[in-house]
Amino acid sequence: MTDSNQDRRRFKRIAFDARTELSQGSKSWAVHLIDLSLKGLLVERPDPWLGDPGEPFTAHIHLNVDTEVRMEVRLTHDDHGHLGFVCEHIGLESVTHLRRLIELNLADHDELERELAALIQV
Repeated sequence: MTDSNQDRRRFKRIAFDARTELSQGSKSWAVHLIDLSLKGLLVERPDPWLGDPGEPFTAHIHLNVDTEVRMEVRLTHDDHGHLGFVCEHIGLESVTHLRRLIELNLADHDELERELAALIQV
């Protein structure tokens, strides 16, 4: 389970600290968010970790009390104490919040537009 090098280069990751949970069916885990992008996220692997890598997960990233980014994600790698997830689906409201967060952290509007165009092509 690995990300393609092309996707890693195409989507800039930003370090961000926010309360984050992963859920799968009736199971859920509080996780430490390391970074995120328009295409996915990287978290520290919780202990114990009982997630099924063959089934989808939902990531809940709480930006503040009223604002959450919710993504349907798939596990792409589990190594060195980190779990990497690729976004399979994100709703319009969540992508709007995520876009604004990345825009504030990139400080380069053109780079954000390139990433959004690449996301649409994926």
